[in-house]
Amino acid sequence: MTQQLVLASSSPFRRMLMQNAGLSFEARAAEIDERSIEASLEEGHAAPHIVALELARAKALDVCRHFPGAFVIGSDQTMSLGERVYHKPRTRIEAHENLMSLSAKTHHLNSGVVIAKDGEVVWQTVATAALSVRALSDAFVEDYLDQAGDAVLLSVGAYQLEGLGIQLFTAIDGDYFTILGLPMLPLLQALRELGAING
Repeated sequence: MTQQLVLASSSPFRRMLMQNAGLSFEARAAEIDERSIEASLEEGHAAPHIVALELARAKALDVCRHFPGAFVIGSDQTMSLGERVYHKPRTRIEAHENLMSLSAKTHHLNSGVVIAKDGEVVWQTVATAALSVRALSDAFVEDYLDQAGDAVLLSVGAYQLEGLGIQLFTAIDGDYFTILGLPMLPLLQALRELGAING
């Protein structure tokens, strides 16, 4: 007997991952001020993976209020290089600067996921992927931005790995689901252990 599942997200990528895994669920975006939560965590020098986990927790607990008895899944992702946390670029110039700052370095995608029920967190984890960017020239980045267009403004790293973005990298250590922002393997295992889905 499966339980009601709710995804606390409006992300089409996260919905697609859940649907592709054969899960039956509702989706509802959390009504939280992510930037404010993020800012206060960064002021307190919280590590990037903690920021991802706290945002995931805030989303799950907010949506919980509307679905008594349901298992609510909240997730969030941060991108970091050392202690620097990146945000979605607002302009092409910012996208260019961000990409050049990643050149010849390894950055991390930290994907936090939380399951909450009736206002309590019942499970949480953070999965991290390490992505190594090759040495980039200004000319290549300009050409890349021309080809990719406005899509670069939709992701925190100004790239989509499933498209042109793959040309930026020399190595990727981490699973596909973590990179897309919802670590499905540990999530599915937790849902089975909680009796939320059939084992």
